[in-house]
Amino acid sequence: MKGNDDKYIIDLRSDTVTLPTEEMLEAIKNAKLGDDGYREDPTVNRLEEMAAKKMGKEAALLVPSGTMANLVSVMTNTKRGDSVILEAESHIYWHELGSISAIAGVLPIPVRGEMGVMKPEDVEAAIRPPRLHQAETTLICVENTHNRAGGTIVKPSQIEAISKVAREHGLRLYMDGARIFNAAVALKVDVREFTRHVDNLMFCLSKGLSCPVGSVVVGSEEFIEKARRNRKILGGGMRQAGIIAAAGIVALEKMIDRLEEDHRNARLLAKGLVQIDGLHVDLRRVQTNMVLCDVNGLGISADEFVKELKKNGILVNSISESRVRFVTHRGIESEDIERALSIIENVARRVSAENKG
Repeated sequence: MKGNDDKYIIDLRSDTVTLPTEEMLEAIKNAKLGDDGYREDPTVNRLEEMAAKKMGKEAALLVPSGTMANLVSVMTNTKRGDSVILEAESHIYWHELGSISAIAGVLPIPVRGEMGVMKPEDVEAAIRPPRLHQAETTLICVENTHNRAGGTIVKPSQIEAISKVAREHGLRLYMDGARIFNAAVALKVDVREFTRHVDNLMFCLSKGLSCPVGSVVVGSEEFIEKARRNRKILGGGMRQAGIIAAAGIVALEKMIDRLEEDHRNARLLAKGLVQIDGLHVDLRRVQTNMVLCDVNGLGISADEFVKELKKNGILVNSISESRVRFVTHRGIESEDIERALSIIENVARRVSAENKG
């Protein structure tokens, strides 16, 4: 794939780097618009209706970003001074600047999961009852797919088990479903197999679905009405937002099934990386469009490895001192994967030789 300066760049940093399709651009150009503040944008209304139906819920709300979607949802599910149980390496806990505490006023209770999946008994043990000196737990959050675990899937049966704990204790269950369609496509099941076990959720339009911007919050009509007010509090109220929604409609109609191509390319990449001396990939984690690779065997840090790859036209992100993350997406073809593997092998061989020398 070409970079903005026409150099050949293989960008595997994230599926957020995807560009809208020509059909999306045409849809944006021709979108029927109105003032969404008055709920009069027909394109937004259509997207929200489509999203609610696809997820098996009553209503939906378009928001500018995934981080806002999570914050709006936590605010709507809780009150200030509550506590929220979430996986210890979840996106909400790691990558959203502590917004659920800074803005929503709730206390996160992190629970360590296995490949991003919390055990029901660990969730139950973390629940804080409504005692005078404790922050009462009112919400449990799951993430699907799990970003820092490597795009791993929380299966419907696993969500159901956590849901049972939530129901027994009168708690709500929310899903950060930023990449929930990746999970559904990978398991070859309807997305509602996941969503029927949660009270509400969000999903992103701007990752593997290739939209330029936007996420959608989904839940009951009552929940979405409250979420609409919280979106406004956060400055997320929009006017002619049909220019965002138009691309989202194309995404829901045309872009879900093609996610399987990203998954195939991730597996191709992972199988190639494990053949390179000094690199390690846990193939159990390669379930969707992400590959986590440990570079400790090369004798350099993940950040140093990222810099070496960048010099050779490959962009990736480090996620720890020893691990880098590769993400496949629309715009990355199998030929790009083969080319990337050749470059990575050369870089790894050179780095290893330099460190041994």
